[in-house]
Amino acid sequence: MELVQSVRKTFSRDLAIDLGTANTLIYQRGEGIVCDEPSMIAVRRDPQGTRHVLAVGEEAKRMWGRSPGSIVVSRPIREGAIADFETTEDMLRYFIKKVCNRGLLRPQVLICVPSGLTAVEKRAVAQSAESVGARRVYMVEQAMAAAIGAGLPVAEPVASVIVDIGGGTTDIALISLGGFVWSKSVRTAGDKIDQAIADLIKQSYTMQIGERTAEMIKLMLGSVRPDSEIKTLQIRGRDLSTRQPKTIEVDDEEIREAIMGPVHHLVEAIREGLEHTPPELIDDIAERGIVLAGGGALLRNLDAFMSQEIGLPTTVTNDPLKAVALGAGKLLEDPSLLHQVMLN
Repeated sequence: MELVQSVRKTFSRDLAIDLGTANTLIYQRGEGIVCDEPSMIAVRRDPQGTRHVLAVGEEAKRMWGRSPGSIVVSRPIREGAIADFETTEDMLRYFIKKVCNRGLLRPQVLICVPSGLTAVEKRAVAQSAESVGARRVYMVEQAMAAAIGAGLPVAEPVASVIVDIGGGTTDIALISLGGFVWSKSVRTAGDKIDQAIADLIKQSYTMQIGERTAEMIKLMLGSVRPDSEIKTLQIRGRDLSTRQPKTIEVDDEEIREAIMGPVHHLVEAIREGLEHTPPELIDDIAERGIVLAGGGALLRNLDAFMSQEIGLPTTVTNDPLKAVALGAGKLLEDPSLLHQVMLN
């Protein structure tokens, strides 16, 4: 009881951060989600080598693919891990300061991390948050937060399967009694689908497109099952032979062919996880099925495709893009559940 009261006191003025490859969301206790911006930063180095942060979040994304060589626009979180510690700290500092300007000083922070992160990587994430003003840092795995955000009864003696498809990683877990019966993190997610689309355009049309264009094609044409009519889209890129601008038209059938590789990899990862399910929990899974969260869950017809391939009912949670942040927010409001599921 003392520990629960201590945790409640600890999180009297707190933030929960979903530090994702594609987007960073911040939940402030008592207010809800107060920040939802791309995990991007634009940096320029002067001739003396001094770094200057020019833009973060939405403003940086507007510069993505359009900046001169002197300005580097990047996503410092790659495949669920910190690829660049310096720019990650700059990005966190910006987001936390933006929220702290609402009157919060040196907040204690709950950070959601991929289940596949090593102990060294977890320490690096914690140190990054502390270096930008967090008074104390706690962690919970993204799959657990996503399950809570999806409304699954994680603390009860029933099995729930959550698949959180983010930008850099997909976290898959079977949860019961506040813990993972099994979990795994695979580096097949939204970015791999974007890359598959870019590779198709390169191979089929000898044209190069950027990450921004590949993401746009995925959002406009991406689907894992045929629609009632074929959809087409004109895209522009650079001809690899002439190095000149080039315009082509692609349709949803060829885009579907490109993305099925990563999708099948996700299906196999879920199957492999299910093989480790104890017999006592099989009935729960057969009845309750699989819940999809994360931006990747919005890929059209993905739930129906997975249901058919895996043989279990599969649904998408109501707000997949915010499931992790909303789940972390629920933990901030429920210290006893937080104590049960947070990482040591």
